[in-house]
Formats: sequence, C-alpha cells, structure tokens
Amino acid sequence: MKNFRYKINNSGKRSYLPNDVWLSAFIILAITFLNSCQKEDDIVVSMGESITLSVSNSELILSQKQASESVFSLNWTRGTNHGTSSSISYSVEMDLEGNDFAAAQIYDLGKGVYEKKFNAEELNDLLLNYWGVEPGSTASFEARVTANVVKEGVEDGVSEILTFSLIPYKPVSEELYLVGSATPNGWDIGNATQMLPNLSEPWIFTYEGQMKSGTFKFAVNTDDCWCQDFYNRDAADDSKMVFNEGGTGEDLQWEITEGGNYKVTVDLLELTIEMTKLTGPEFNEFYIVGDASPSGWDIGNPEAFTQSTADPFVFTYEAVLTPGEFKISTFAGDWCDGNWINPSQPDQVLTATDYIVTNGCDGPDNKWRVTEETQGRYMITINQYNKSIKIEKVMLYIIGDGGPNGWNIGTPEPMAIENGFYVFEGELGADNATGEFKFSKYKGDWCDGDWLISATPNQSVTDGSYIIRHGCEGDDNKWKLKDGEAGNYKITIDLDNEAMTIVKQ
Repeated sequence: MKNFRYKINNSGKRSYLPNDVWLSAFIILAITFLNSCQKEDDIVVSMGESITLSVSNSELILSQKQASESVFSLNWTRGTNHGTSSSISYSVEMDLEGNDFAAAQIYDLGKGVYEKKFNAEELNDLLLNYWGVEPGSTASFEARVTANVVKEGVEDGVSEILTFSLIPYKPVSEELYLVGSATPNGWDIGNATQMLPNLSEPWIFTYEGQMKSGTFKFAVNTDDCWCQDFYNRDAADDSKMVFNEGGTGEDLQWEITEGGNYKVTVDLLELTIEMTKLTGPEFNEFYIVGDASPSGWDIGNPEAFTQSTADPFVFTYEAVLTPGEFKISTFAGDWCDGNWINPSQPDQVLTATDYIVTNGCDGPDNKWRVTEETQGRYMITINQYNKSIKIEKVMLYIIGDGGPNGWNIGTPEPMAIENGFYVFEGELGADNATGEFKFSKYKGDWCDGDWLISATPNQSVTDGSYIIRHGCEGDDNKWKLKDGEAGNYKITIDLDNEAMTIVKQ
C-alpha cells in the first residue's frame, strides 16, 4: 500500500502527497538552509590537476626521407581551471636549452588542443634557419606549456620544463644537372641538362635521353664558376656517388663507352646511381636521293649517311648540294620499299629543322629545295631522339696562335670558298712567329664538330697531309711554324679529294 503525507492548504483542508514528493521537498529545504548559513566563503570544487608536459622522443635524429611525416610531438594534460568552470587555452614554448626561452618559438594553440606535432621538414628548417644548428650536430632543447585560464583573476598553469635533443639533416639540392662530354650539351655548365625530380620523393632524380661516349658528373646548379656542389663517382663503387661540397674532392666521373638512349636515376640520400641503356633508334640507315645530291634519283644505289659511334641516334652526311631538290630514304631498293624522311612542307628551305616520316609511296612527297643562291657544301645531321634535322653549310676555320683567329673557336673568321675549294691567303705567325694551328669545320665549343689536324705532331707548314678528328676524340696534332717560317701563305683545301696545299707567297 502506498504511503502518503498530507499538508493543510489555505482553506484549512488536508491534501495528501506521495512520499517521493515529500523527499524532493526536503532536499530543496536542506540546500536552502545551507546557503542561508554561508557568510563570506564560496564552496570550491577542484577541477583537474596541474598541467604536465611529455615528449614523443627524448632523442631524435631527423631524416629527409620522413620530410612530410609527423616525427615529433609535444603532449600535455588538461590542467586545472581551479573549479571556476572557465575554459582553458594552451600555448607551447620551445627554445635551445639555456636560453631561458628568450628566442623561443611560441605556438598559441587555442582550446581543447593537447598536442603540437612537427613533421621532419618543418622541424629541420627551424633547427637550421631559426636556431642555427649545424646539420649532423646534436642540440639540446627545452619546452614548456601554459594553461591559460580564460576567466580574469584565475591563475594560469605552467608545466615543468622538459628537455630533449634533436639532430638536423642537411637538405639535398632541389635541382640536379648532368654535365660532361657524354651529355647532350657537353661541358657547357650554363646549359647543363636538367634532371627531373620525383614528385613524392624529391631527392630522387631521373634523366631519360641521349648520352654520347664520354664522361659526366652531376651539378646542383648552372653557375659557371665550377665552385658549386658536385656529385662525383665513388672510387670504390661505380653505383655509388660522393658529395663534393664546393667542388672539392676527387673529380671522378662516370663513363659512357657506347652512346645511345639511357635512363639515369640517382638517389641523393642513399648516394646511389642506376644507368640503363634503352632501345636503339627507330632507323639504322639513311640515304640521300634527289637531283640536288650526288645520288641523283638512283634509289637503287644512293649515298649513305654515317651513323655516329658516340650516339647511334645521330646520322650525318656531307656533300656538295647543287640546285635541285632532295629527300631522304631509310632504305635502298625500290621507291615504295620503306620509310622516307620528308620535310613538313613542299620546297622546304634548308634552314628548317623539322621533318615527317612517310611510309612507302603514301603521304606527301615533300622535298628540300636547293637554289642557285643556297648551293654549296653542306653537312646534314639527323637526330632521331628529338626528331630534328640540321642542314648547315660547311665552312673551314683556321684555329691556333699561328693563324689569324688565334684560339678563338667561338667566333672565328671562315676561309673563302672558290670553285668548291676552301682558300686562305694571308699571314701566318703574325702574333706568334713559332705558333701552331689546325682547322675546324664548325664554330662553337671545342668538342662540337670535326677537325682537320696534321697527320703528325708539329708538322711542317709546307706539308698538307691531314686526317679528320671527330670532336675531342683521338690525337690533337697541329701544324707548327719554325723560326723564319712566318709570312704570307696560300692554303687550298679540297674536301672532296681530301687534299691540301700550303704555299708560301
């Protein structure tokens, strides 16, 4: 049976209430009584404990391989608001040990945050560029966290100071270049071949393209002082690299013995290199055909191009072109037996550098045109890697301190052309009576083309016998003036018959 209490209402009548209602009323009366007894002091309910700080790693060696990864964190407890029900915001200070936080990095992190994370790149940058820590050296740090109680007049909480040590790394270069005689641009450091960085692992670089027989190394920029950082071959292991800061150390280089298309991959963190020779060129034969060429229209027996031994993607042909037209075949036989190299336009001028490939007797039968004004001796160079063609007039230049151009290979004055012969009439030995000289078929850089060199070292200036040297390969013989031989000479060179006469006037 349910128990009831009753009360008398204003009319004097009794009204009955259940026991649980009487209990609630009693509790309310008790709390009211306690409050009426309080005079000055508030009742304080403690909320939380003093703030404490911890660290994910007390000793940490940073690595660029983890550049984008979270590798270090400061963590703290909630702290106390001293029972005020006030919110708390947090700030973290971090500085070198012993600085008394005078140069601290301060992070105001707001409310409800109990951790400050750092990725390797961010933390490494602070160590190197803010605090000036040397790469590879150990630096001691200290940190503290403050619990900022938002309510005015309430004391903030500050953790005890925590110490830890960090070791930064030296970031590798964000750029890398190939330079050397084996590379497309040779030793021209200002025009060195740039490698491509891996997007997800930017310390890995790749180059895919032509390499010639020769040597190479890696530069971090295109400054021409040669005092920059280089990566050179490890003396003990060709698959390893050595970092030579400021161009110091042994200048060991990798060697390409067979030119071609290569893929080169380097890892600047692991200091490794991988080289893979890729498949060869699309065509292995080229022939000139047309009435402007020595072959005429004889497709059965055309004159062939020469494949470069240094780079199998490159083919050259040198001859006198007369007024008329020509195109280039990849075969000899019948007109529709194979592919053709045609200019992109009909009657194409000789200065154009692009070409198209047509199949058999299909496609446009475009041809290059030689005029009365443009006829002469030409060097035709086909580069299958970048699908380009160069048709350049062959000129001869005297190079050396015994000749009129000195050692100026960049902008020498050419010999004259008379009836298909190359002729020089002038003084030899004007600046150096016992100087020497040789002949180039180009201007630019020392290994960019072919040379006519004397058959023997220090050859007499009256002996016209010569040999062809390609680029910087082989001997570097020269003609040498002896005492009393300086004076005016006439030099005549017949490239078709490989003959030269040198007569003192």
